[in-house]
Amino acid sequence: MAGTLCGVDETSTRRDAARTLATWWVVLLLGVLAVGWLITQPLESTVDPWDDSVERWIAERRTPGLDTAAAWGSHLADTIVGVALAAVIAVVAWRKQGTRRPLVYYGVLVVGTLALYLVVTALITRDRPPVEILDPGLVPDHSFPSGHVATSIVVYAATAVFLARTVPGASRWVWPLYLVPVVVVPSRLYEGAHHPTDVLTSVVFASVWVAVVARVVLAPSPEPREP
Repeated sequence: MAGTLCGVDETSTRRDAARTLATWWVVLLLGVLAVGWLITQPLESTVDPWDDSVERWIAERRTPGLDTAAAWGSHLADTIVGVALAAVIAVVAWRKQGTRRPLVYYGVLVVGTLALYLVVTALITRDRPPVEILDPGLVPDHSFPSGHVATSIVVYAATAVFLARTVPGASRWVWPLYLVPVVVVPSRLYEGAHHPTDVLTSVVFASVWVAVVARVVLAPSPEPREP
């Protein structure tokens, strides 16, 4: 009987967790779509001049050394790099900790972010800044939001959160991971890949997504009820 109750509790907990994550994902999707619609439609004439002026100011101060630094900063959060790194960390943590929680954590983070990005870029078209773009091969009208910035947060910052919560004493040495988004954000702006508002949107939605997923997936397992 106790085993049955425990199984029911676990199933209920998983369903509640899935419902919470799905609800937050939809809320974030609608929020990002709303921001995208605002800055590309009714607020375009107000937002674009400021965004463009910032990008032009940055472009005027480019140097060969900064070009190289920005390229490396961007590569840290290339999609393939982020997904591969998340997969490796998830598998290693799964084997070391003996629980599937790392697989779920990184899976929800990465899949949720990629799905949101694909939906938004399909529905919201925004041209990239009117400066020379130093990152070749970018889709011209997929400026909003920044996938690189989102990746830097849902992989590197999320890994810092994961380690701090699951490895004793890790909070003392994981702090450099939080600096990766600090490097990626100016790198994407410097390369002319995104407007400031594109980057800011990604910072907000990705940070909220990490906070939600960490709270739900990394929460301590509930104690089984007494029969």
